Parts: sequence; structure tokens; C-alpha cells
Amino acid sequence: MKIRLYVLTVMLASAALLSACSTQAPTAAPSSSAGLGSPKNDNGVFMRRHESFLQRTKEGPVDLLFVGDSITEGWAHRAPALWQQRYGAYRPANFGIGGDRVEHVLWRLDHGELDGIRPKVIVLMIGTNNTPGNSAQIAQDIRQIVALIQHKQPQCKILLLGLLPRGPRKDASGRLDDALARMQSIRAINADIAGLDDGRRVRYLDIGDRFLQEGKIPDALMPDQLHPSLAGYQIWADAMQPLLDEMLGQP
Repeated sequence: MKIRLYVLTVMLASAALLSACSTQAPTAAPSSSAGLGSPKNDNGVFMRRHESFLQRTKEGPVDLLFVGDSITEGWAHRAPALWQQRYGAYRPANFGIGGDRVEHVLWRLDHGELDGIRPKVIVLMIGTNNTPGNSAQIAQDIRQIVALIQHKQPQCKILLLGLLPRGPRKDASGRLDDALARMQSIRAINADIAGLDDGRRVRYLDIGDRFLQEGKIPDALMPDQLHPSLAGYQIWADAMQPLLDEMLGQP
């Protein structure tokens, strides 16, 4: 009788333990897939680019992945030789789409762009197209992107870049936008997301000061006060290389 009672007690305890483990996720997902970001409605350009990225994930390994907006996308047509020289050995991929905001990148990464690959490092820069909005919310959305990457790619390191500075630019009506408000937002966002640096899995790097001379952006570095020239991408590559080398080589 005592033996039967002991066995029954052990079985009940084991069942309770298994039940507790089954309800405990190994890593915390940011939220349900249905609520992560949103696609962009731009006559199909966004979706075609997204589909091309999904195809890239099926074509072979990716050790180094860049994710972002037109500033990231610009590597392909403003600095292709530099890209190949610096990153070609790392089996790189560029998942940048012009005009993307944080919600668009969040949607893309939650809809397949991180599936089927195992990058060692993801270089992330996003948010400038959301400025000068609610800086705290923009930073929170960037944090959600980082959380999603960590959930989908737990082996991966993230090199989170601060938003680059912006100068005055003309809007669709030909008027100059409020560059001061944008820069205030950019500084607030960068100060917030810098706190994500944990010294190992997530590293934060702000290279913005390298694009400024006496507080202004030289046209030679950003002809339109937003997108880097070849000289600007050279500054980006040089500023990032030491930390990137460390992250790629670190177990």
C-alpha cells in the first residue's frame, strides 16, 4: 500500500512539473504575429522587395544581414564595390527598402525574412522615416524589432546603429521640412535605444557625429541631407568595422 501511494505521488508530481514546463516559453516573443507591424501600400514595390528577400533566404547561407530603409538599401547602388570589399566574405544580404518605417520592418521580419537563415550578426538601422513623431513610441517599436530578432534568431548578435543625422530637405510642395524637430527626435530615439546594449548579444553604435562638421552635414557626405554618398558609406564602413569584426569573431 505504501509503495502504491509513493508511486502515485511521484506520478502526480511529474505531471504537474510537465504541465508547468509546457506553459513556459523558452524566450519571450514580443506579441502575436497578427499584431506585429504592417505592410506598406506603395503599388506593390514593397511586396516585390519583400518577396525578393524571401527568395534570398532560400538561395544559401547568410552570415551578415543588413536591415533597414533606403539608407541601408543604398549600399547596393551607391557603394557596391565597397560593400563587396568589406562584407563579401561574410555571405552578406541587404534587406533595406526605401521609405520603410519601423512598423514595416517589424512586419517584414515577422513574415519570413528571418526564416531559413542563421546570420551571425544583423546590422539594424531604422526609424528616420518615423521622425519627428513620438520619439518614445518610435524607440519602443525599435525595441520590439530587437526583441523579435532575438526570439527568431537566438544565436544571432545585433549591431544596432543609431539614426544618422538629417539636414533640411524640401517636401513634396517644395518647402523645407522641420529639420530641427527631426534632429531633436533622432537624438531622443538614439538616447533611448542606446540602453539596449548589453555588451554581448546587442551592441549599440552611434556614428552620427562623423557626418557632422561644425554642426552641419557636408553635401559631400549627404548630398540630399539624408542619404550618404560613396564618401558617406566609406565613413559608415570605417566606423563600424572594428565592432563588427569583434562581433563576427566572438563565439
